[in-house]
Amino acid sequence: MLAIFSQLFDPATLLAMLGGVALVALFQNGLAACGRAIGALAPLLRADPLRDQDAARAALLQIDHVAQLRGLSCTDRVKTAHPFLTQAAHKLANCDRTEQFALWATQTLADRAQRHGAAHRVWLSVADAAPALGMAGTILGLIGMFAAMEDPAALGPSMALALLTTFYGVVIANILAAPIAARLSDLSERELAWQREAADRMLVIARRENAPLRRAAMREVA
Repeated sequence: MLAIFSQLFDPATLLAMLGGVALVALFQNGLAACGRAIGALAPLLRADPLRDQDAARAALLQIDHVAQLRGLSCTDRVKTAHPFLTQAAHKLANCDRTEQFALWATQTLADRAQRHGAAHRVWLSVADAAPALGMAGTILGLIGMFAAMEDPAALGPSMALALLTTFYGVVIANILAAPIAARLSDLSERELAWQREAADRMLVIARRENAPLRRAAMREVA
């Protein structure tokens, strides 16, 4: 078994395949998107949107409580663990009009979705390119085999190239790139969902606190 696995590893062929799919992804998506795709690997395993959602809902209860007692200007005093919530609370406390916060939330979430989509497309490009490059290597190997039909000793390396490139293409596409793309898409959808929920809840708080009757009541209490 170990002998078989050792024969499956050809550093030169593997590096050529990896370099080829990297170039295809770079040409299709650009350097910035490829950098985001590599950076997205860091939170791939440790990200937990459900935990972040629960923490966000708890923080929103505190923000709502502070807004009712002291007004919107004090909502940024609530400590939150997620950068989006911290930024949103700061915007909520410092926006002069409700529409400003709504515009900020819409633009921020749209930009985040665009960045997530760019990283996702890079890994989809890798998944699409790997089998095609594997097939190209297979064709080259077959050409080498047919060109060396008179020399049986030369058939082995060409056949190995033909089979290994196909194997590497399947592995890169279906065991590496496609699962990563699917995981990133799932994480993005769930993360954006709770962030939209948080932004909508903050917008409700902002409209309630900016209502004329509410402002008059705050002045009376003060």
